[in-house]
Amino acid sequence: MVSIFLRSLLFNILFYPNFVFWAIVALPTLAMPRKALLRVANWWAQSNIILMRIVCNIRVEYRGVEKIPTGPLIVAAKHQSMWETISLLHFFDEPFFVLKRELLRIPLFGQYLVKANMVAIDRSSGARALKQVMRRAAEEVKHGRQFVIFPEGTRRPPGAPPDYKGGVALIYADCGVPCLPVALNSGLFWPRRTFLRYPGTLVVEFLDPLPPGLPRDAFMTRIESVIEEATNRLVAAGQAEQAQLFGRVPAPVKA
Repeated sequence: MVSIFLRSLLFNILFYPNFVFWAIVALPTLAMPRKALLRVANWWAQSNIILMRIVCNIRVEYRGVEKIPTGPLIVAAKHQSMWETISLLHFFDEPFFVLKRELLRIPLFGQYLVKANMVAIDRSSGARALKQVMRRAAEEVKHGRQFVIFPEGTRRPPGAPPDYKGGVALIYADCGVPCLPVALNSGLFWPRRTFLRYPGTLVVEFLDPLPPGLPRDAFMTRIESVIEEATNRLVAAGQAEQAQLFGRVPAPVKA
């Protein structure tokens, strides 16, 4: 565990200078088309994956990549870690996320978010915020973009009971495009509320897309069942690997 602590410390020391480096590299993209910025963001994401492998002994495996549809899409992903907010960018041409409006106030970083045309909302607005997301999502998807959404709304540690929100079904119905479910076990390796990074194989699995037009209740039942079933399988495999690597499975952070 001492080795894990030291490796995690080194990773975090390198993570922030790495972010600053790519933020500087991206400066010219503020005067370029949006795709230029997204390309640099993807390079930044890939550099973090390399750091994870070299420093923390975390390997990343992607499954089901061939199932990713082209064109406009809703991507409904399990959310266990900050990792997927960075690293899912790689697989989509024009991805966009929902984010807290406060992030736009961060110097330079906020300008990049505006340039990338992300959807910034005031979470305290409740139903008004959901309507804003639905309107913007439909607009962006109609322009061929891929909307990456976390149906539970916030990070949930591995093993926590699922808490899917109905907003994803409303957005799905409003956009009228396929929905790609995504399962993962990132919370075992990059847990929330701690700087520790645990070794092992982080797996992302793209599941069979759901066609547009499903009834709301059927969609919610299907999206939760397929994501949770696959996620539980990936988490169990990851925990077994961790038990072999360092003798025990880290206790999950409470929700």
